[in-house]
Amino acid sequence: MKCEICKEKIEETFLKKILGTYVKDSKGKKHLICKQCQSKAGSKEEILAKL
Repeated sequence: MKCEICKEKIEETFLKKILGTYVKDSKGKKHLICKQCQSKAGSKEEILAKL
C-alpha cells in the first residue's frame, strides 16, 4: 500500500494494520495517507487539497 500524497510505502503492523489513516472525500472515496503526510497537513481539508 502506498500513500496517495507522497507515493511512499506505508508500514504495516504484524497484524497487517496500516500505520496511517484513511480519509474520505466528498464523493465517499477512501484515500490512504501515511503518518508523515498526516502530521504535516494537520486538518482533513488540507489533506484533501493536496490530493
